[in-house]
Amino acid sequence: SGEVQVAMINPAAPLALAVRGKGPFRESIALRAIAVVPSPDQLAFAVTKQTAVHSLRELRERRLPLRVSIRGQMDHSLHLVVKEVLSAAGFSLEDITSWGGQVRYDPGLPKGPNRLGAMQRGEVDMIIDEAVHNWLNIALDSEMHVLPLDESMLTQLETLGFQRAVLPKADYPKLDSNVPTLDFSGFPVYTHANVPDSIVTAVCAALEARKDKIIWQEPGPLPLESMCRDTPAGPLNIPLHPAAERFWRERGYLK
Repeated sequence: SGEVQVAMINPAAPLALAVRGKGPFRESIALRAIAVVPSPDQLAFAVTKQTAVHSLRELRERRLPLRVSIRGQMDHSLHLVVKEVLSAAGFSLEDITSWGGQVRYDPGLPKGPNRLGAMQRGEVDMIIDEAVHNWLNIALDSEMHVLPLDESMLTQLETLGFQRAVLPKADYPKLDSNVPTLDFSGFPVYTHANVPDSIVTAVCAALEARKDKIIWQEPGPLPLESMCRDTPAGPLNIPLHPAAERFWRERGYLK
């Protein structure tokens, strides 16, 4: 609508849906990337072993009245992504409520006492969230397991613009094997195709000028050489704005 010229989002996936006019977007939006901050992550649907459910489709077929905890921040991208995933499985959070279950919109990450703590107290059967490195090993230690996304679901979601990923057993040793899911990586800085080159160039120049002062991982300088190209940790799933591509190429970050 032109109210802002530069924005940031996590993960990168909603931008691909917007450019394609898929999912919640009724028509294509001409978004363009400026850069993407790498942040490897995945989505997880964790359930207690007592539920004896092993897939989202089985959950739908059995119409299980699970008690679900999901992030309470309603403008979080998690809600957009989860809605599309459950739609691919043939049901919704509202369906779980209609089956006699409960959907709790709990504040904070799952590792808190109101979420994993609630599961450990027997108040919650299922936790849906991202930022898995913060909580998934704790969930697995607490006798939960993760529901995989099957191949037909992943294929359907890829047509919208999502990217598949795995929860790797190497990072989460109590998994039986790698678990297929959706990617939740990246913090893209983006704009609209009609934003003037001068503004986009200024944003790029500011990132470069302050790359040693912006706290990133370890801490360390912003990895600009990977922030202007598509990487697993930082998906660049929409085109670069021409001014951004020109800046990164002229400065030697893009070859």
